[in-house]
Amino acid sequence: MRIIAGSLKGRRLDAPSWQGLRPTSDKLRETIFNVLAPRIADARVLDGFAGTGALGLEALSRGARSVTFIERDPRAQELIAANLERCGVREGYAIIREEFTRGVRALCARHESFDVMLLDPPYDRSPDADLAAVNDLVAPGGVVVLEHAKARQTPALAGSLVRVRQIASGDSGLAMYEVRR
Repeated sequence: MRIIAGSLKGRRLDAPSWQGLRPTSDKLRETIFNVLAPRIADARVLDGFAGTGALGLEALSRGARSVTFIERDPRAQELIAANLERCGVREGYAIIREEFTRGVRALCARHESFDVMLLDPPYDRSPDADLAAVNDLVAPGGVVVLEHAKARQTPALAGSLVRVRQIASGDSGLAMYEVRR
């Protein structure tokens, strides 16, 4: 794994040494950020189910103002911290060391909002509750990108979110949501 573009381009990232963590491939990350390119500069980004932190690091590399990582697994939390250190990132990020829904509730309690939300839950997990949980965190004009198994259907509507685009890449799919107007 490596950073695809931006100020950290080419930096190698540590991968998990255990089973059960599915990092987003370089190719799929490139697709995500090609689509999101006009939205990343100066954006407040949420990397939910952060795993290795690769999505959030890619956002920082491309000019995001800040990234908040949510990750419950202590091994992955250490991996995110190691990858931030490896890339020389010392500011502009926070790691919430909680289960996703609890982390989102904490952010809602602090009245946080995000311009770009990158959600990469386990593929066998239904995305409905995760999408509903982030409704109140989407900034005006913001976008939620949900990575999922290509074979899994994603909801057209989730609270105030409406699916505006779908992209297939290999065995993965991306569903993009915006706040319904």
